[in-house]
Amino acid sequence: MKKEKTKTEIGLGMAALGRPEYINIDAGNRDKSEVAFRANALKVLDDAYEKGVRYFDTAPSYGKGEEFLKAWNDGRKYTDVVLGTKWGYTYVANWQLGYDGPHEVKEHSLGKLTEQWQVSKELLPALQYYQIHSATFESGVLENKPVLEKLLEIKKATGLKIGISTSGPKQKEVIENALQTSINGDVVFDSFQVTFNMFEQATLPILRKVQAQGKKLIIKEALANGRVFPNKRYPQYQSLYTTLRTLAERHQVGMDAIALRFVMDYLQPDYVLSGAADINQLDQNLKANTFTLNEEELGELTEAKVDSMAYWKERSQLSWD
Repeated sequence: MKKEKTKTEIGLGMAALGRPEYINIDAGNRDKSEVAFRANALKVLDDAYEKGVRYFDTAPSYGKGEEFLKAWNDGRKYTDVVLGTKWGYTYVANWQLGYDGPHEVKEHSLGKLTEQWQVSKELLPALQYYQIHSATFESGVLENKPVLEKLLEIKKATGLKIGISTSGPKQKEVIENALQTSINGDVVFDSFQVTFNMFEQATLPILRKVQAQGKKLIIKEALANGRVFPNKRYPQYQSLYTTLRTLAERHQVGMDAIALRFVMDYLQPDYVLSGAADINQLDQNLKANTFTLNEEELGELTEAKVDSMAYWKERSQLSWD
């Protein structure tokens, strides 16, 4: 019997909706006041739900992301939404435009977990995913027994799926380690949120293992922080841009939809996140639901992959805007 393809759903990430500046290629000028951002976030959330989106992903470091999502969820009272959030980063830019310094500070301590859980748990019962934000070996979080015990305690008390999100050139190794992490025989992690796109495909083998073990897989940064759009800054991607234009014209969608569809058809995760900052971007992203890519088209796009170290070095040079 032929196995049917897994249906990947497009979820909505709140990174560009909850704070005025984000690591991305600037999409243009917009009102960056907190009042305008709140109104826009609620509008985008409404539009997303109306168009079939059911998974919404946020984090304390996304500025007011958790607050906006909670206000929307409490107000609408839908019974079929699935929420995910994270812990371990704190937003410190305090809505200051052009903030000079890191906009978010990482801390994977038991104290930070306890502090942020007190706020995040207000998203229950819609909250289903609770993730370590950008788990790394350097932070020691995967070996921090008190933290892991607290996460298991939360899991047992709430039924939440406990997960990690990953970034950086060591994603593969971090995921491999997390898959083997247990406390007294209890497996800790049930979900993995990973950066994967046409450029960054290094995690493919380990993600196949994640899927084979029945873990949940969520993909972020499918648009490579905007680098899938034609940009003279990246001469090395010009041939890919030509391919993307051709595919976009063929399927009558934007290049963003091609990038999302690549992840959906090639990897088939549970969710791939739209990082839309407004209704127009969201509508364009959701066109990825209207077509599929064939094997030949997928083959063309898989050839776009680059070295992981080069990818992450390039990403680190993007500005907050």
